[in-house]
Amino acid sequence: MALLYDQFGREIQVKKQPETREIAVTTIRDHWSGYPSEGLTPQRLSYIFKEADGGNVYLQAELFEEMEEKDTHLFSELQTRKNAVLGLDYDIMPYSESAEDRKIRDFVSDCISNLSGFEDALLDMLDAIGKGYSMLEIMWGIDGASAVINDLQWIHAKKAVFYTPLSSPLTGGTKGGMWAKSYEMPRIITEAEPVNGEQMPPWKLVYHRYKARSGYDTRAGILRVCAWMYLFKNFDIKDWVAFAEVFGMPLRIGKYDTGASREDKDALFAAIRSLGSDAAGIISKNTEIEFIHAAKNTGSDNVYAALADFCNKEMSKAILGQTATTEGTPGKLGNEVAQDKVRHDLIKADSEALAKTIRFQIIRPLVVYNFGRDKPLPWFKFLYEPPEDLKMLSDVYKNLYEINYPLTVAHVSEKFKVPMPEKGEDLLDMASSKGSLIYEYYMKYGAVTINEVRAYIGLPPVPGGDKLVTPQEQIAGAESPLSMKILKEQSIGSRFTPGQQAIESLADAAMEEALNSKYNSKLKLAVEGGAVIEGITEPVKKMIEESKDFDELGEKILSAYSDMDADDLEDMLQRAIFVADMWGRYTGNEQ
Repeated sequence: MALLYDQFGREIQVKKQPETREIAVTTIRDHWSGYPSEGLTPQRLSYIFKEADGGNVYLQAELFEEMEEKDTHLFSELQTRKNAVLGLDYDIMPYSESAEDRKIRDFVSDCISNLSGFEDALLDMLDAIGKGYSMLEIMWGIDGASAVINDLQWIHAKKAVFYTPLSSPLTGGTKGGMWAKSYEMPRIITEAEPVNGEQMPPWKLVYHRYKARSGYDTRAGILRVCAWMYLFKNFDIKDWVAFAEVFGMPLRIGKYDTGASREDKDALFAAIRSLGSDAAGIISKNTEIEFIHAAKNTGSDNVYAALADFCNKEMSKAILGQTATTEGTPGKLGNEVAQDKVRHDLIKADSEALAKTIRFQIIRPLVVYNFGRDKPLPWFKFLYEPPEDLKMLSDVYKNLYEINYPLTVAHVSEKFKVPMPEKGEDLLDMASSKGSLIYEYYMKYGAVTINEVRAYIGLPPVPGGDKLVTPQEQIAGAESPLSMKILKEQSIGSRFTPGQQAIESLADAAMEEALNSKYNSKLKLAVEGGAVIEGITEPVKKMIEESKDFDELGEKILSAYSDMDADDLEDMLQRAIFVADMWGRYTGNEQ
């Protein structure tokens, strides 16, 4: 006969419906605390830990709770550790792509989505980071024919009992004292069992472990590691406050003559006390008070601040794995970035441990009660992987493109999450970006291809135009990237240098081709610069003729300036400057 075991490895007889009553009922006594941190000493701390090792974690759980309340640094670091996981998105995925597994996944996802306090339950489970374990009670409900989870109620860590009475069935019915079992699932203190605790029914308890190291759950919490630093820091702060009380306020001393009467002394002391409440006294003029300091306690030599800072850093190492997150070190940015990666390892470990608990202790009973015990479980996963650096990735793809590595547009679109343009959609004007890419390529390699420049100015490609054209080839008479004509003119007898002559010939050839081109109407307007200039200067000439003096002319020009259309002129100048700058740098490389 096949046996069925619960999430803790116990043989069970599963009922068709879950236990719906609340077992770990919260009572008024749960709000009371013995405050074991009051007057805490090394001897008492050792006693509390030894009690927890024997299975009685009541005092240890209360101490850990107080430590979070009293130490601001400890509280902040634990919050940082927990929030790093709480801020992650999560996903519930089917075990496989079969229709049945997808149906199970949808049901589980709906149940968890309907839990209004699921995020709070995640925080409660992450309490195991500090205490070593955390507990939740599953509050089941029946919705039609389905068993659903109505709530996940937090159970205080001090209600756990990690020992079993020797007279219990688990020990063969023998009688006697207690048997510590701090490495297994605990019993829960209830109204029915306020001393030895009650064993929870199957699929009723969520018990999350923090597995930072091997050993018992009662000794696994980070707060147990930090407890000694907390104790030493607590002693240090007390002494620091006492020191500040004595040496932090001005001391008022009144001096009296040797033969002063009792009445004179009382009057002097009353006058001194009236100036303040503390740090006042009277002495004889023949008496001297000397304050001897054991060590400097101000500035960088403050031993109290140094010890408190040391304790804080040690606790940060235990909780976050590093010290740079809370208080950065000036000039150590690179080191802090490297330490951030260590913290990501902790996020990964916390996320995977929490996801495992959710899958086997929350999702599993949902599947068992609603679909059967032999059905595979959906996967629960936190998305803890950091997002890719798209800027760095774009540099990689850019380098691949420059070495002619084959890349598909669809792959790049998917990688950068940029959708492909649909038919009929307006596209961005890439003219300026083309120019900048050509200029960057030109500045980096000192050469461009014929077709790159032709595409920039709106001309079609030509056969063989993808071959790089170096500045030396252009000056020597190779094909011009703009005109596609042979530049064979020599500078002998000319007022131009070879490079300047190449620019002059280039300009003439480009104008001729552009005017005859059917591909670029804007370039025609730019080349026909006479008409452009005339359209701007003619109104100014007319204003000059009609004006009586310079003041009147200035007013007319200012009033007409806003109506002036200079788009064609700007276009022509932009292209002319680009061409001149490019060829100027060509000739500069030649020199």
